[in-house]
Amino acid sequence: MPLTKQKAEHFARLHNREDKILILPNAWDTGSARMMQAMGFEAIATTSAGYAFTVGKRDWPGEVSRKEALAHCAAMVKATPLPVSADLENGYGAKPETVAETIRQAAGTGLAGCTIEDTTGKPEQPIFDFTHSVERITAAVEASHSLKRPFMLTARAENFLHGRPDLDDTISRLIAFEAAGADVLYAPGLASIEQIERVCEAVTKPVNVVVGTAASHFTVADLLACGVRRISTGSSFARAAIGGFLQAAREVRDKGTFEYAQYAAGFAEIEALLTTAKQAKD
Repeated sequence: MPLTKQKAEHFARLHNREDKILILPNAWDTGSARMMQAMGFEAIATTSAGYAFTVGKRDWPGEVSRKEALAHCAAMVKATPLPVSADLENGYGAKPETVAETIRQAAGTGLAGCTIEDTTGKPEQPIFDFTHSVERITAAVEASHSLKRPFMLTARAENFLHGRPDLDDTISRLIAFEAAGADVLYAPGLASIEQIERVCEAVTKPVNVVVGTAASHFTVADLLACGVRRISTGSSFARAAIGGFLQAAREVRDKGTFEYAQYAAGFAEIEALLTTAKQAKD
């Protein structure tokens, strides 16, 4: 507990620097987490999509169970001395009490925080209604506050990822999530600096922006100027890795050539990163 509490306290402090954004890369397995650690990142997040792909599953609700996800989180926490935050989708259930239980179990793995979405998993009605969404975050906050250490709860408003680009409703949700006690606010899929600025101006808690999707053309400096306090990479690093593999596999299958090998990371570089990570952990 003392080490877990120390990491959680450090993770909370990383969100409140006026002149520096927390870059929070999303690792998809323990190897990528350790290499990110060795590269100098200050904390790490998981990615539900990236993990699902590594075990041959789709990033669909119900494909990866809560038990599987939390076992993955525990492995990630064990792999690195850095604080780890988890992508816990919608909390693995619609009921507020289910979300609260997810938070308690997540904290038990040693995580420093997590994200909870307002998605239903139902294509015909992808977003929980406003009141129920707030009730779910309220339950998550109550569970996190019952712990004997900080636990950075990030509340996600998912409208823009599900064909509902309603900025006013998104901001209203984030304001309500902040009032409920969420520590970080997050609206993935925002497509312009103006939208991000409006979100940052509407709330006082740290705002997370995910890159690798609609926000790929922004820079760290752009987002810092908007008031953003945290940048995550979502599934984009995992997809970049898979993209390289697919390109190489297509070359072999379709052309019968092996030019991809000249762009592959060398053994020496990979092993140096893993050695650095092991030394830091030990």
